[in-house]
Formats: sequence, C-alpha cells, structure tokens
Amino acid sequence: MRRDVLLRWLERGLLAIGGVLAVWCAVVLIEARYTNNLPVPSAKPAPSLPGDTGSPAPTPSRGAWLARIEAPSVDMSATVLEGTDDGTLSRGAGHIEETPIPGQPGNVGIAGHRDTVFRPLRHIHVGDALNVTTSDHVYRYRVARTSIVGPDDVYVLDPTREPTLTLVTCYPFEFVGHAPRRFIVQAQLASEEARAPGAGEAGLAGKAGR
Repeated sequence: MRRDVLLRWLERGLLAIGGVLAVWCAVVLIEARYTNNLPVPSAKPAPSLPGDTGSPAPTPSRGAWLARIEAPSVDMSATVLEGTDDGTLSRGAGHIEETPIPGQPGNVGIAGHRDTVFRPLRHIHVGDALNVTTSDHVYRYRVARTSIVGPDDVYVLDPTREPTLTLVTCYPFEFVGHAPRRFIVQAQLASEEARAPGAGEAGLAGKAGR
C-alpha cells in the first residue's frame, strides 16, 4: 500500500515538473519569436549643437536592440542584441563584446545559436549578401570567406583595416550537445545607405559605396 502511494506521488511530481518545463519552453520560444520580429526603429535626425565636434557613442546596455541582420539568399533574418550571455542569445543574435558596434569601423562580431537564428548559415556561400540595418544606416556586405575553427581561435575577431562583419555559430550544425567547433562567416562592406529621418525599415537615402 505504502509503495502504491509513493508511486502515485512520484507520478504526480513528474507530471508537475513536466508541466512547468513545458510552460518554460513555451515562454522562451514566444519571447525569442517576439524579439526576432522586432521592427527596425524609425530613423531620427542626429542632434547637433554649435561647435559640436562629435563624441563616442555610449556603450549599449546588455540586451539592448542594436540592429537587424539579413541574409536574403538563405532566408535569414534576426534581431541583433547587445551581448552574448545565455539570456541574450536565447532571444536573438548577440553582438560580441569588445568588437565594434554595428556601424562602427573595424571587425564587427555577431554570434548566434546554430539551432535557432543562425541555422540558415549552413547554406551560405561566398559572394552572398549580408545586410545590417541600424537605426540610421543600412550596411551591405558580401561574404568573402567561410571557415571552421576551434572554440579558442579568437583571431577571427582581430581588428581589421577594412570594414568587416564576422558571424560566429557552433559547428557541426546537426551535432547533439555542445558542438566542438565554430562556423565562421566573414564579409566585407560593399556599400552603405543612410536611412531617411522618420522612415521605417524601407526608408533609405544617400547611397554611398566603399
């Protein structure tokens, strides 16, 4: 009798745990979908004062919206947030700390999970387009190379003279568990376009190539 009671309580406990886990997974998926579908903010004119020579942009807070990245050839579109902690990467792609912020010169690093936002990268090819839209510009890149490296090969994020975009995700894409390697996509800036003040995602002005 006592054994039957214990088994009944164990069964109820396991069902309760399963229900909690199911709700938690649903919340995570809903939040990730919501974040990934966040619209690009309307462009705003940059304020200026007489004699203002410009100042460094403030460091964004963790989890803040930075940009939208798109790879049309593989039907990839993801929101880029600041940081690469687990909470941020569960919601979207993450800007790698200590690399330039999207729109700044140098080697911009962005990471994403291979089984969510960056999964389409397994089909990316050299020459494909990568577009990064910030609140005031659209930066158009072309994939220059892809590579597979070890998790400690951080040289791929070294500073570059030319404006560069480096995407990092785990590899192999079909690996179960913690993948042992990293898949790298590096792209060079082809052109940039300023977004018209007050325009939404489609509003562009002033085309300039580099």
